[in-house]
Amino acid sequence: MSDTPARLLKLLSLLQTGREHTGTALAARLGVSPRTVRRDIERLRGLGYPVAAAVGAIGGYRLASGTAMPPLLLDDDEAVAIAVGLHAAAGGTVADVAEISVRALAKLEQVLPARLRHRVTALQEATVPLYGLLTGGGDAPVTDPAVLTALATACRHRERARFAYAAADGTPSKRHTEPYRLVSADRRWYLVAYDLDRADWRTFRADRITAPRATGARCAPDRRPPAADAAAFVAESVVSHRARHRALVTLHTTIEDAARRLPEGTGLLEPLTAGSCLLRTGGDALDWLAVRLGLLGVRFEVHEPAELIAYLRDLGTRLLDASHGAPAPPGREPPPPPSPNRTSPTGT
Repeated sequence: MSDTPARLLKLLSLLQTGREHTGTALAARLGVSPRTVRRDIERLRGLGYPVAAAVGAIGGYRLASGTAMPPLLLDDDEAVAIAVGLHAAAGGTVADVAEISVRALAKLEQVLPARLRHRVTALQEATVPLYGLLTGGGDAPVTDPAVLTALATACRHRERARFAYAAADGTPSKRHTEPYRLVSADRRWYLVAYDLDRADWRTFRADRITAPRATGARCAPDRRPPAADAAAFVAESVVSHRARHRALVTLHTTIEDAARRLPEGTGLLEPLTAGSCLLRTGGDALDWLAVRLGLLGVRFEVHEPAELIAYLRDLGTRLLDASHGAPAPPGREPPPPPSPNRTSPTGT
């Protein structure tokens, strides 16, 4: 690579991965000699990049932390991700963070190329946040940024889109939709769209969407959104808005612990204090709701519905009565209590 500026940018991109690279490996990647790599390292240092070098047979170069922040080299997806993250922080409730995010976002958008500004604008206009924590701990699903960009663009242009979709059990299907909004919820992304084949509004997990493409056909201009707030619609879907009973419960544990204890799709969690959170959930059967809450292993109070509160009181009375014990049936004596000096068959 004979173009020095291009070679420096490539070298900087390799060093910004955080790994340590040997001079020989860098020379092979750049197509130059180790001596040229050493000169380029000195050029980067002169520009303010703190490149540390380890001496020895297995030594190498890595980008270290410096006293001042040098310019960053970002690829397209990284720049879009940072811009969207700053936009979300700018709309937050922490005043200082919001103000700083606005300033940083203005600086970043000023230097973004037109092709990236289009992607950032589409994502910003099409996305609304869902405040709270969805149940189901573990790793967040991986969503293809290209899928989000395609869906956001369809939302912004009010254009119909087709895509392949996998249900929770893996069943594949083809969908023809009118995309409305993307909702970001606890490291997950949802698409709110009108399903033309099913003639109903639906919520789609973005990580289960593949090969989205705009059809060129416009969305129906008189189509009414499913709710005033797309995030509220997603929350309703997660909480099973078609369920017979809707429950509001205070859980006396951290919101992160509650999310791990509850299966995915059980409901929406909102923080109350450092050691408690609010659960919005639902179900068709009171006994199922009661047992699910009882098996969480944490203290809780049910605020609604009244039917669930009454059922829990009745269930609690019956469980207490059962725990008190009763005389054995005729002809069947209860086993004697174990002797304090007798060991178990395992010898423990």
